[in-house]
Amino acid sequence: MDFDLDENAQELRSLVSGLLDREATPARIDEHERSADPYDARLWAALAKAGVLGACLPEDLGGSGLGTVELAVILREIGARAAPVPAYASLTAALTIARHGTGDLRQRLTALADGELVLTAAVREPGSGLAPAPAATPGATATRDGDTYVLQGVKTFVPYAGQAACVLVPARIGDGGVGVFAVEPDRAALTPQPAATGEPMARLDLDGVRVSAGALLGAGAYETLLGHATAGAVATASGALAAALDLTTAHVRTREQFGRPLAEFQAVTMQIGDVYIAKRALDVAMWAGVWRLAEGHDDAAEVLAVAAWAACEGALQALYTCQHLHGGLGLDVTYPLHRHFAWGKHYAHLLGGAEAQLDTIGALVA
Repeated sequence: MDFDLDENAQELRSLVSGLLDREATPARIDEHERSADPYDARLWAALAKAGVLGACLPEDLGGSGLGTVELAVILREIGARAAPVPAYASLTAALTIARHGTGDLRQRLTALADGELVLTAAVREPGSGLAPAPAATPGATATRDGDTYVLQGVKTFVPYAGQAACVLVPARIGDGGVGVFAVEPDRAALTPQPAATGEPMARLDLDGVRVSAGALLGAGAYETLLGHATAGAVATASGALAAALDLTTAHVRTREQFGRPLAEFQAVTMQIGDVYIAKRALDVAMWAGVWRLAEGHDDAAEVLAVAAWAACEGALQALYTCQHLHGGLGLDVTYPLHRHFAWGKHYAHLLGGAEAQLDTIGALVA
């Protein structure tokens, strides 16, 4: 089995990695965190100018026509830098709109490719985690009323809801199916929610929000949205863990105790080995799931659920080990490890935790 990326994906990874190395340095992120800005607009514009934001969009919308694997490539590099931009929210929503949107909604994606637009999706609800369909069914409902739909329900931890031009909202329709609606965020009640990453999150109360029938995306949008949201979350967590491992490896090589580098102590070597194994296990599961999703394989949801479990279980434990091997330095906000730890924790929370993912795997297998 060949896990190497193809030429297009490798070139994209080099492009994104080089750009972020220049534009998302720890000093630049420190500067952003001292500001009141919801995201780094300069970095967002730089990603657009380099063609990154449009890479996965169809060519007729100003994109490069790439797909799901390339989405994971981009988000993994963003996660490795803890880059403060709405890439996860915007790109997962954009892929869904590109495939299932129509008319003006689809044409608006050209503004995203130019860095002039932010999108998001409301995939979390109280008491539930993120899981690929058909294991997940939203509690929110949509009732047909003439030429409109009336939405009811609550969505939680919606990233960049206040900055987005529209929010994709999954809801159960009266006939038992699930639809995805494009909703303007100012039509719902937004309540800020704290996030470990420092990104703006909000609770959406859909108390009788009325949208036109044209706001309903085409058939299959729910499966596309949840599949790409899960894949994107796992890819971002993979990048966060990879960066934490690099920092920790460098630390134990140079930090001395009792006149010897920490890396020479057997207990440290065993722990850093465990982190490496967790990182590799997550990577293998993530790429396997992403590739299956891109190719339309029937078992894509199952493999993505396994990858999500790895992000919530082994990867999260590995991040705690990285903190432990750094001692108090890992919690110092002037040292970058705390950001990768926070991002890993956040995406594990978004996915609902290890037990929720085991339940998902069981439901999908059954």
